[in-house]
Amino acid sequence: MTLILLAISLSVALCVLAFNFAIYALPVMAGIVVFQYVHAAGSGFGLSALAALATAAVSVGLVIAVLGFARNPLLRLFALGVFVAPAAVAGYALAHGLAKHALDSELALNLLCGTCGLIVAVAAMINLNALVEDVLPR
Repeated sequence: MTLILLAISLSVALCVLAFNFAIYALPVMAGIVVFQYVHAAGSGFGLSALAALATAAVSVGLVIAVLGFARNPLLRLFALGVFVAPAAVAGYALAHGLAKHALDSELALNLLCGTCGLIVAVAAMINLNALVEDVLPR
């Protein structure tokens, strides 16, 4: 019984961790790309990791700057879309990876994964707007 409860709690903890990683998919993807590029260029692991962290911070900072200072609603919507689209894809992929063997119906699987992608996208948008309000109060 203890092992079952441990497995359930570990599964829930991993789902929460994956959800938090999926929300910040744009900085993670940007950091991974820069890490691979800098590491392939011949730099060491430490410098590659530092470049990846800096790129992730700059990507979030750029989106926050656009949301905080832009007055054009289309530009603000574009900045939110750039941040939210990778989060939606990551949420869809996360749900698909978890549920692909549990559901036989492709329609039900696509509806479930699409809903999860939408939930992650909305959560990413809410977190980004809260971060903008904390960093740049109006």
